Amino acid sequence: MEKMSRVTTALGSSAISGRTMFCHLDAPANAISVCRDATQVVVAGRNIFKIYGLEEEQFVEKLNLRVGRKPSLNFSCADVMWHQMEENLLATAATNGAVVTWNLGKPSRNKQDQLFTEHKRTVNKVCFHPTEVYMLLSGSQDGYMKCFDLRKKESVSTFSGQSESVRDVQFSMKDYFTFAASFENGNVQLWDIRRPDRYERMFTAHTGPVFCCDWHPDDRGWLATGGRDKMVKVWDMTTNRAKEIYCVQTIASVARVKWRPERKWHLATCSMMVDHNIYVWDVRRPFIPFATFEEHKDVTTGIVWRHQHDPYFLLSGSKDSTLYQHMFKDASRPVDRANPEGLCFGLFGDLAFAAKESLISGDSNRKPYPGGDRRYPIFFFKKPDLTEQFAHVSSALSVFESSLESRHMDWFVKTARLYLLGGKPFAELCDHNAKVAKELNRPQVSTTWTMLRLMFSDPANLSTPGPNNISKLGNLPLMNSFSMKEMGTESRLDRSKGESRQDNIHLEPGNSLINSNNDENEETEGSEGQAEYMFGDAELDDDDLYSMEHEIQAVEEQEYTLPQEAFPLRHEIMDNPSVPEHLQQDKADSPHASGNEAEVMCLTPIESLSLIAISQPLFSPHLPAHFFCPVVREMLSHYAEQGDVQMAVSVLIVLGDRIRKEIDDLTQEHWYMSYIDLLQRFELWNVSNEVIKLSTCSAITCLNQTSTTLHVNCSNCKRPMSNRGWICDRCHQCASVCAVCHHVVKGLFVWCQGCSHGGHLEHVMNWLKSNSHCPAGCGHLCEYT
Repeated sequence: MEKMSRVTTALGSSAISGRTMFCHLDAPANAISVCRDATQVVVAGRNIFKIYGLEEEQFVEKLNLRVGRKPSLNFSCADVMWHQMEENLLATAATNGAVVTWNLGKPSRNKQDQLFTEHKRTVNKVCFHPTEVYMLLSGSQDGYMKCFDLRKKESVSTFSGQSESVRDVQFSMKDYFTFAASFENGNVQLWDIRRPDRYERMFTAHTGPVFCCDWHPDDRGWLATGGRDKMVKVWDMTTNRAKEIYCVQTIASVARVKWRPERKWHLATCSMMVDHNIYVWDVRRPFIPFATFEEHKDVTTGIVWRHQHDPYFLLSGSKDSTLYQHMFKDASRPVDRANPEGLCFGLFGDLAFAAKESLISGDSNRKPYPGGDRRYPIFFFKKPDLTEQFAHVSSALSVFESSLESRHMDWFVKTARLYLLGGKPFAELCDHNAKVAKELNRPQVSTTWTMLRLMFSDPANLSTPGPNNISKLGNLPLMNSFSMKEMGTESRLDRSKGESRQDNIHLEPGNSLINSNNDENEETEGSEGQAEYMFGDAELDDDDLYSMEHEIQAVEEQEYTLPQEAFPLRHEIMDNPSVPEHLQQDKADSPHASGNEAEVMCLTPIESLSLIAISQPLFSPHLPAHFFCPVVREMLSHYAEQGDVQMAVSVLIVLGDRIRKEIDDLTQEHWYMSYIDLLQRFELWNVSNEVIKLSTCSAITCLNQTSTTLHVNCSNCKRPMSNRGWICDRCHQCASVCAVCHHVVKGLFVWCQGCSHGGHLEHVMNWLKSNSHCPAGCGHLCEYT
């Protein structure tokens, strides 16, 4: 153990000195507590119960309280508390439901003093009254809290929290008769020890179990709570209703919370799982810890400040079987490693950028924010300790506004609502989505859907094209149904007899010649069927390509004799060939021919149209679907990189197993989470739910199954009900009885989470318009929001 920095703190007539140090324990610790004079610490766990002396250089084992050959379960401790008035008095909460007190002044080896076995399940917490020597409070998994007078053999009062489990109980530091209790259902209750029949106040503090609570040592009305929702909340209890004044977001469930002595705004927390560090927070700066202790290698189970008036030493126990004394000067400061720059995009494309003021102060184009300077000065005492202050960085915020046109996001909302992602055949889904994209003036997306349909449709399930599909050049073939046999010698032009167009090219009656003047390209849906491909000097409209006829009649071959040359000599190709003189004369003499017609008439078939004839197929007539997967994968990545995660996710869902294996799960999950976040920002809850339901990623499909557990208490006996029905197993009464009309609710049922009473929605709403108390007469202040 290398020596680190050292400090000495004056506490009246005594002084505390030491350094950061640790010692190995025999077993993992569940809880620790320190004596009044800060010279000894007790460590308790399932297999350990020892007292260590806090010397300047190291921990020294003073006493082992686990005595006997076969220690009983009374030594298996879930919590321990050292009395702050009586230095020889300890109390432990046993896992078998026993509350045990220990008298260190006993001369015998066994220091056990009294044993209370009134709890039926594990006791989670014990707490001594801060000023009353003989008063002990306990909270158990059975939902009851009991107050013991150590001069008597049994509890003097029992408090029923009407909940499944009590996780923490704490006496108020300033109010003699008040204590707070936290529960697994998310509620926090305030009780008066003189009134065990009913709590004074109850409020829902967290969305999930509340694992810990702690009263502020100086401010009478402040109560800090921590829960499984990864939050630490500070409540002002001096008002009529508990008011949340601060909230700190952590990265894991909060197991312990302790206010820092002599520092009004600081509190320490540790986590129940995942995170092994101890954090000290300034509640005014909730987004980054003020200080961090990173020594433990496993979950920290207990934290306590060494002295109630010393803010520089923190003791902790952990499941890694170590006991640490942390000196605050050795703590790491996350703010020193934090990036002082920030960047964020707004919902409508605005960009906010924050950086050090020194970096932006030289920008002459920067306009002042219309709301004025939002910075506020930090107030210090006369000579502030720099180690007790956050690093002060003055930042400037720049907001870059996007144009009004770029803010227009109606296309996203309309697309999300109109897209079909399931429930119909693949081809119909692609056609529908292509039509939606085209109507929203997104031709590239529309073409993408059409190409996907051509690539992945099953040729065996194609429908016969109707008469409306007949157009200039037939129907567009599917890419996985290419037919090469019809592109052989049968479709060759008889070049040796090309003077007569009527003798060489025969089109069906429904077809017409190709017009050399094209309109602008348009995106249209593709019709089904097979056809030959034609390439040449003539340009084709997209309408022509997407509406080609099923089959072009083969060109009839003419009889001819083999010339002397195997290949006829080809004339020189010119960029702008001139029109033959005799045709020019005909064109000039004909008053009935328009410009376009004359241009068509003056060209030979070879110059106006050429056909590619393939006598042998180059590849298989039917391409498998997986042939196109690499292209589709690159296409999805392109859309995602361009910010159109909607297209990427929609194609993932529609293609399903055809493309799922080509993209890794992490990428899919990232796309899904981004799209779901956008949908929820636009309040498209139904579309978001459908995307989650149809997701091809297992990490996404489980989102609908989390945080949906409904815990229902019986409105008569207040006990939790099983999931087997609406009849309570204990009192055999129907839980869904309206508190207003006293009839069974067969439809929509609304109930108060505080008192479990409820009824018909309309009845409860009408009742609360003129009354603030529960209609069942329980006295609870119900509120409908």
